Amino acid sequence: MIIKRNNTLLPALMNELFKPDWFGGVENLNENVPAVNIKESEAAFELELSVPGRKKEDFNLEVDKLVLTISNESKIKEIQEGAKYTRKEFVLSSFKRGFTLPDTINIEGVDASYRDGILRVSLPKKEESLPKPKRSIELS
Repeated sequence: MIIKRNNTLLPALMNELFKPDWFGGVENLNENVPAVNIKESEAAFELELSVPGRKKEDFNLEVDKLVLTISNESKIKEIQEGAKYTRKEFVLSSFKRGFTLPDTINIEGVDASYRDGILRVSLPKKEESLPKPKRSIELS
């Protein structure tokens, strides 16, 4: 991935290193990588990424070989050519973050939504990994 800043191309560090454990990774190496919360319920995991000020059309989510990759590239509206700016701080902002998923996730049921600056990704568990109901055993 290459980030363009001030007309200079700079190679970006990998923003997330994958470890063999599920939802693996290291702490954020880049301040542009959004913070994430991971919740677990009996039926699913839910990722919440704090990404305010984005458009849902600019998000890209992919699952490949149990790796969920979330990326976003915010595009800047056209800036007037020839205008005299006293200060110009608008920049192209992008991120890419990956998560190694446990093999208990039902990949076909993954769903995502974006509202109020929070990207939510629902990762349902496979039926066979859900808790089994208690069962009474009768004595004979």
